[in-house]
Amino acid sequence: MPTHEPSPATPPTVSSPTQAPPKKFWARLPLWRIYLGILLVSHLVWVLGEDRVPAPEGWQQSEVLALGEGRQTLAWTMSGSQESNAPTLLLLHGSPGRGTNFAQLTAALPKHLRVLTVDLPGFGASKPLGPDLSAKGAASQITGLLDSLEVEKVHAVGWSMGGAVALELIDLHPARVQSLYMLASLGVIEFELLGSHALNHGLHLLLLNACQGARWALPHFGGWNGMAPLVAFGRNFAETDQRRLRDILVRLELPVRIVHGRNDPLIPVAAAQEHQRIVPQAELKILEDQSHFLPFTWTEELAQDLDAWVTQVDQGLGVMREEAKTERIEQAQIPFDPGDIPPLRGPALLLFGTLLALATLASEDLACIAAGFLVADGRMEWLAASLACFIGIYIGDMLLFMSGRLLGRSAIRVAPFKWLITEDAMTRASHWLDKRGAKVILTSRFLPGLRLPIYFTAGVLRTSTKEFAFWFAVAGVLWTPILVGATALVAQYFGVRLDQVDGTDVVLFAAYALASVFVLHNILRLFTWRGRRILLGRWRRWTRHEFWHPFVYYAPVIVDVLLMTIRHRGLVMTAANPAMPMGGLIGESKSAILEGLGSGTEIPHWVFLEPNGDQVPKALAFVAAENLTLPLVLKPDAGQRGSGVQVLHTEAELQTALDTMDVPSILMEYAPGQEFGVFWVHPPGASEGKIVGVTIKEMPRVTGDGERTLEQLILTDPRAVALHRIYAEENFGRMDEVPAAEIHIPLVEVGTHSRGAIFLDGQHLITSELQAAVAQLAGRYPGFHLGRFDFKAPSQEHLMRGKDLRVIELNGVTSEQTEMWDPKHSLWTTYRMQHAQWARAFQIGDQCAKQGAKVSSVGQVLAEVWRFRRSRRN
Repeated sequence: MPTHEPSPATPPTVSSPTQAPPKKFWARLPLWRIYLGILLVSHLVWVLGEDRVPAPEGWQQSEVLALGEGRQTLAWTMSGSQESNAPTLLLLHGSPGRGTNFAQLTAALPKHLRVLTVDLPGFGASKPLGPDLSAKGAASQITGLLDSLEVEKVHAVGWSMGGAVALELIDLHPARVQSLYMLASLGVIEFELLGSHALNHGLHLLLLNACQGARWALPHFGGWNGMAPLVAFGRNFAETDQRRLRDILVRLELPVRIVHGRNDPLIPVAAAQEHQRIVPQAELKILEDQSHFLPFTWTEELAQDLDAWVTQVDQGLGVMREEAKTERIEQAQIPFDPGDIPPLRGPALLLFGTLLALATLASEDLACIAAGFLVADGRMEWLAASLACFIGIYIGDMLLFMSGRLLGRSAIRVAPFKWLITEDAMTRASHWLDKRGAKVILTSRFLPGLRLPIYFTAGVLRTSTKEFAFWFAVAGVLWTPILVGATALVAQYFGVRLDQVDGTDVVLFAAYALASVFVLHNILRLFTWRGRRILLGRWRRWTRHEFWHPFVYYAPVIVDVLLMTIRHRGLVMTAANPAMPMGGLIGESKSAILEGLGSGTEIPHWVFLEPNGDQVPKALAFVAAENLTLPLVLKPDAGQRGSGVQVLHTEAELQTALDTMDVPSILMEYAPGQEFGVFWVHPPGASEGKIVGVTIKEMPRVTGDGERTLEQLILTDPRAVALHRIYAEENFGRMDEVPAAEIHIPLVEVGTHSRGAIFLDGQHLITSELQAAVAQLAGRYPGFHLGRFDFKAPSQEHLMRGKDLRVIELNGVTSEQTEMWDPKHSLWTTYRMQHAQWARAFQIGDQCAKQGAKVSSVGQVLAEVWRFRRSRRN
């Protein structure tokens, strides 16, 4: 039958490059160097400067003994009455803040009150960053201050986070607090941010890291105490366990007054109402036209209210829990209803809207799902959540587009673009844009995985900004509200709530979140034949170990190797092949191995090339000297799993490959025929070696019918469907072609399993003639004891006779008996073969080490792994 074959042999002619390689992107930005210099000077000034803020006039700094924390420095001031028996108000500010926030209030308070104002730990003139900045830690340190000042009892006034400190103080020493005045106070966790400790803690840690990052990444020259208050703000919230506060509130026995602004944007008035409900003796005053900042906006009235409250309590008129009305006590025992949580308003809404918009820059889909959770939980309204996500998505889309437009194609060679966009993905995106124009934006919005390369490539191609901005908007307006709303509806239907993250229902929450991501990425594919076949291929990759990701498959193998390392007291397998660095564990030079094998008809002609600008003339001289014709093979000198191997059929392909070559490589004569892997073992001291495994490498192919495209043929094939993505990359630009009937189309040209080749067990091909031929080759390379030859031979019969073999390459200790990837072998069989292979490597390495071969240390191996991976990334 007719077959699609490589192009006819032709003498290659290529031109030498005329331009030097482009400079690295960041090298063209000297402003970064200037900024780093300024930052270094800033940090030197900061480190050499004073690390303590002087106390304001009238304030003092005292070292106090805090429980379990040693001695800490707190700043404080005492104002008002000088009588020791006068009623004492303890003013506790919020976060971020400092005691001077109460300056107007203390001036307005009557003079018969003694007022103790404190800078909470980490704020104001207190010690910048002590070991514990939580509300509980602050309460412990304030107790030490009260002891040092010989203050026996106080009326605690807690504003915002200061309310949490007051509650912790009561929990530590209930007898020292006569009453509690909660001023726009923090309290039960359900009304704080997401209402979940785990989620809130995650946000607080994000805030803390942002504060720490700003402290180290921004030049401040030690100003604002080295930005310590900013870090204290982040630590204060991250280290405070707000879950404790509800339990403290429900156990309060003392008189409580709650004052809260109706328009408080930071702590909703519903939180104050919940505090009043669970503290049956509490009085609640809601200020209709006030917000959160009552010490500044309600100063005179607040001073009068505090005076009246203290007088009431001191006269014995404050209501204790035991004196509360029966109906209030019964109401306090009713379980909390999450439906009472109001939607976010004001700054809190702005904060979460901003967070959602920023989250879309990391993952649009996950951000929209998170927004759906917020809507289902009543934290945000659907329109607000959808709008926040849309704004973030639109900005992200335009940033991608403009990045491509301003930075150009070379940007994908530098981080972060090189981690996200490949050259192949850009080429495919360019192809789609040429065929479908800007309307491809609308399609890509509904197909995850396509957006990034398409939007960036659209900018690189300098397409119309107005046109793409319009299609970005249309796609976002259609997609975002649907996704957010659908997520919310399904979450409500299944009763999934954010507070489940803290309880026993966390498994349900996690399952729903994962299911949402899975459905989002796959539901649309169910509506097309192509999509369903892609999902089938994905299922087969999951269920057939032959296609598993290396991280999944090799995890048990790594454990096995670690155990062998412990048993042999070192990485002795690195001595198994003294002729190869580290025994051929990683990064071994293919050119050095070929040199070790010497010359002969078994070794195809090859030349070593470096990306120094002379690779083209050197390649041409080599081709002319050896009288070679196309096709040729170009492969990295240090590579694994077929990475970077190219079969070059045309002069244009050869020209492009040489011009873009960025790592040392080998240009090699193309050897026709069928490819085989032969695993050879010859322990030192043994009279002869032996072949322990043979792999038959078949190049998969599909047969045209004159009707279906190449992609449809791949998706129809029961095995090829599992490797659709790989075959699409290998055959880019041809997937829409319709092969003629009975034409065989090879899907890959490189005999590597990771690139789609089929590996079959060829044990039946082992013969004495093959043994002799391989022994003769291996004998030409002293110091080689274990590894796999990759051969090309005209046929299986030639291989069995050991005739006309061509060595493609030779791999060392990490080479595998690749026949284990034969689909007939079970997972357990492959692991048995892996174990046997590594056991042989350790045994031979142990023997070689005893004869003086070098054993690499763990540090040397890790350094080489890092070097190799870094070179591959670059």
